[in-house]
Amino acid sequence: MPEILSYAFMQRAFLAGTMIGIVCPTIGVFLVLKRLSMIGETLAHVSLPGVLIGFLLKTNPIIAALVASLVTALGMEKLRSSFKSYNEIALAVLTSAGLGLAVILFNIVKSTDTSIQSLLFGSIVALSSKDLQAVWLLGTVVLILVIKYYSQLFYLTFDEEGAKMAGINCSLLNYTLLVATSCIVAISMRIIGALLVSSLLVLPVAGSMLISKSFISTIIIANIISLVSIFIGLILSFYYNLAPGGAIVMVLVTALLLILGTKKLTDHRSGQVFNRNEV
Repeated sequence: MPEILSYAFMQRAFLAGTMIGIVCPTIGVFLVLKRLSMIGETLAHVSLPGVLIGFLLKTNPIIAALVASLVTALGMEKLRSSFKSYNEIALAVLTSAGLGLAVILFNIVKSTDTSIQSLLFGSIVALSSKDLQAVWLLGTVVLILVIKYYSQLFYLTFDEEGAKMAGINCSLLNYTLLVATSCIVAISMRIIGALLVSSLLVLPVAGSMLISKSFISTIIIANIISLVSIFIGLILSFYYNLAPGGAIVMVLVTALLLILGTKKLTDHRSGQVFNRNEV
């Protein structure tokens, strides 16, 4: 067994990272294609007050963050319906409210507890067995929902008006998608941190969209990019004493830049061949 896997906390980190690496981009594909890529950022920022309230009430901060995210998700859909042509306004309003409340609560908590920092930026050591169980339980539920409602979600993503005419309950599906995203944000905090979790919803999908040829291949490639990046990020964080969230995000950014550079080079060469044949 490699040295890194001889530690129980690293075993938990890789197991949690596997589920997070699958469920985040899977949901992220639907969010990005619905032009809601910033929704994860909004829920992550709103979860911060939940974390701090959890510390104030001496309860599990992850549960408090999940409750805060769920309440926000339900309110978000109401706001989005009020600003149908400007959905980003709802996201901006909730993000601002979440950050404002978080700043106030930070001053009230005044804690030097490193667990707060671990929830903000991620920590491998902070991941407990109960956290791992919660990650796999909620992650499995989200994946089951995606599989069960895959065709409806696909229809909703590309043509919401057409989906309504086809008899699909779009409002319920939108709520389901938001609730699933809230769960993902909450369970990903221990590994990648509340401030960085939205990166896992967007960056793998962005890279996949550059090279995929179909919707299902976008999901598969995004999952591969996500898993590889998480594993590399965890390894780097272990051997070089880096924050796991930051390491994972920087690997994701590097992967996206490599894909973008390779695609541009390939497109350029393809263009050269085409021009020569044309001449």
